[in-house]
Amino acid sequence: MSVPEYQAFLAGQRHASFLQHPSWGRVKDLWRSELLGWGPPSGELHGGALVLYRQLPGTRKYFAYLPEGPVADWSDPHVDGWLTPLLRHIRAAGAFAVRIGPGPAYRRWDAAAVKAGAGPGRHISDVLASEVDPLGTAVADRLRTRGWQRCGGEEDGDAQPRHVFRVPLAGRTPDDLWSGLNQEWRRNIRKAEKSGVETVLGTADDLPEFYRLLRITEERDGFRLGRSLAYYEKQYEVLNAEAPGRMRLYLARHQGEILAAHTMIVAGRRVWYQTGASADHRREVRPSNALQWRMMCDAHALGADEYDMRGVPSTLDPDARSFGLLRWKLGTGGQVVETLGEWEIPMTGYANTALYKAFQTYLARR
Repeated sequence: MSVPEYQAFLAGQRHASFLQHPSWGRVKDLWRSELLGWGPPSGELHGGALVLYRQLPGTRKYFAYLPEGPVADWSDPHVDGWLTPLLRHIRAAGAFAVRIGPGPAYRRWDAAAVKAGAGPGRHISDVLASEVDPLGTAVADRLRTRGWQRCGGEEDGDAQPRHVFRVPLAGRTPDDLWSGLNQEWRRNIRKAEKSGVETVLGTADDLPEFYRLLRITEERDGFRLGRSLAYYEKQYEVLNAEAPGRMRLYLARHQGEILAAHTMIVAGRRVWYQTGASADHRREVRPSNALQWRMMCDAHALGADEYDMRGVPSTLDPDARSFGLLRWKLGTGGQVVETLGEWEIPMTGYANTALYKAFQTYLARR
């Protein structure tokens, strides 16, 4: 499909991930991208996909990846009617294997249930879910019976986060959102306001400062995203060229200094908090709480159905370093959502199966 054709299709898919928009293919410049659609010869499309292809060094074969896609009706009981032709096309394009990220959710846990279930050595799967999505369960069963394997088994093992944190916005007023925050969050937001923390929208010129704070955050919290400043500059340029305001940079200033910077992405009726960074000093004025509240309110004003705070760890062990991130997000009163995760399958043929096994071995040793 052409970009305009694909964008016209996405206009009717208000909950499609930003990772399935054409701009994401231009962000991932080490991958070749292709836009696909399917449906009757005449009439509206029934589904679509941004497919990324990464060449396996030394071969003419590719690993195909549909991040948080395809965009399809997963409730269709005749899934083979579009999934089989899609795989046939991807195989003909030279792929030895494909990874997808189906849209339906699998399980949800309210913040109260997660807090009550925390304890040494515990994981989110040890807690009875507040809701189990029957569609997600059905899609997982359908994929398994067709030979697909869930990446990482039942644990986190995906390129995109398996467990995310989402704050429902639809049907709620700003006062509802405020009352949904726990006491600590409300206190910290008030403290930021009284301390003179100012939240503003930044521009591309502020990305170097965002990146400086991100490196500080990575060092402090013990993780590395492995992204360069050039990556964020390109992402900001490409996403906003596709739709002005698609990627936004929020800044928290205090006494003239930027203490925190967070990025937000808007697509359809969904809003994502993507990456957050903050300084090591003056943390007592709570700039990150102020930023998140501003972003949540802006998402609500944009008409978003939910505010997706992205990945959280599956551990509920208070002594685990990563648990602090989950605890912080729980204060917004949202839900931990286990997505269906990512699924892989090798293309038919002995050579493709052998390449896929070698590829899995390579990933396991990295």
